[in-house]
Amino acid sequence: MNLKLVEPLRLLFKDEVRTLGLILGIEEDSIYRHPFPGPGLSIRILGEITRERLSVLKEADSIFIHELREAGLYRKIGQAFAVLLPCKAVGVMGDFRTYEEVIALRAVETTDYMTAHWFNLPYDLLQRVSTRIVNEIRGVNRVTYDITSKPPGTIEWE
Repeated sequence: MNLKLVEPLRLLFKDEVRTLGLILGIEEDSIYRHPFPGPGLSIRILGEITRERLSVLKEADSIFIHELREAGLYRKIGQAFAVLLPCKAVGVMGDFRTYEEVIALRAVETTDYMTAHWFNLPYDLLQRVSTRIVNEIRGVNRVTYDITSKPPGTIEWE
């Protein structure tokens, strides 16, 4: 068989894919999902990818997205997600020193995804997300918030 792969949409940018999705009648929950279209969670694990680290990232991302929705900010943000960093940090939990994983949070506002600026999240929201992640996810003792624009950074961390 002599087959050819046809990808007519691969040259579209994210904003164009969202517009096309709306025209095609795709559910808005899918179209405005962070990210849409976009990568899976594995590129948001810097360093070794294991089941345990994937589980940690899934939980952190779920908490972050939940709190953004609760605050009414989810649709105002172009893309938001958690990243599991390839380093550990010293912390204190209870009466003990810990050496655990670090989660970075990223939220950007953009119209075209070619440039983006970090989203100015309210401090009380950042505090709530950080507290929940550290208290609810075993193995995480530090949360950071990425305030890098694109350029020079990219939206994703891969």
